[in-house]
Amino acid sequence: MADYATLLRDHVMLTCRSVDRIFLQAYVPRLQSVGMVCQFLRWQRGYPIPSSAAFGKIGEGYAAEVHRFAKAHGIPVRRFAKGEKKEEIARPYIEAAAAGGTGKVALIGIAQEKASVWRSWPAKGQRGAAHPHMEWGRQMAFVNHFYFYLWDPEWGPAFWKTNAYAPFPVWIWLLWRLPHKSHYAAARIMESPRSPGAPGLAGWSAGWRCCSHNHRLVRNARREPGGW
Repeated sequence: MADYATLLRDHVMLTCRSVDRIFLQAYVPRLQSVGMVCQFLRWQRGYPIPSSAAFGKIGEGYAAEVHRFAKAHGIPVRRFAKGEKKEEIARPYIEAAAAGGTGKVALIGIAQEKASVWRSWPAKGQRGAAHPHMEWGRQMAFVNHFYFYLWDPEWGPAFWKTNAYAPFPVWIWLLWRLPHKSHYAAARIMESPRSPGAPGLAGWSAGWRCCSHNHRLVRNARREPGGW
C-alpha cells in the first residue's frame, strides 16, 4: 500500500515554498507579577490604592480613545454578537479598502471574550479599613476585545486584537502570500480556485487552482522573506 509521501510525489506537479502567514502575540511581561502590577498602578497610573478596579477605568479610557479614533477617521465600529463569523463580516470592508488602493483600518470590531485578568479584594480583616491590604489573583472573565481589521498595500488583509487588561496582550495576524497573489493574477501567472478561468484574488484563501508560469512563480517567491 502506498504511503502519503508516495501519493504526494506522484500527484504534486509543482512545489513552491515561502512564508504563508505570520501570527504574532505580545504582552507586557513585567505585568505578570503582583508586585509589578501594584507598582504600575501606584506610580505610573497614580492610583493611591492599587486595586483591580483601576483596570476597569483604564479599559473605559481605552475604549473611549478607540471610538474617538474611529470617528476622527471615519472608520465603522461593529459589535460582534456571540457566534458571528468575524472574518466574514469584515471581508466586504477590507475589500472596499483594497479597492481604494491605500492602506487603512477598514473596520473596528468589539467582542466580549474570555481572558485571564487580575482581580483584587481586601485581605481578611481589612474590609472597611482606610488603607486596606489587598490580596491579588488571576481569574477568568469576559472582557471587551478590540479587533482592528485593515488593508495594507504590501501585506494585504490583516488584523490585530487587544484588550485593556494587564498584561495588555496583542495578537497580530498577517497573510504574507495574499498581496502577491494579486500581482500573480494580474500577470496571469496563477488562477484563483474560486474564479476558474479568470485570474483574481480569492478572498482570504491562500490556495490557487493552477499555475501557468512555474518559473515566474518560483522566481517571485524567492524574492519574499522565507522563500526558496
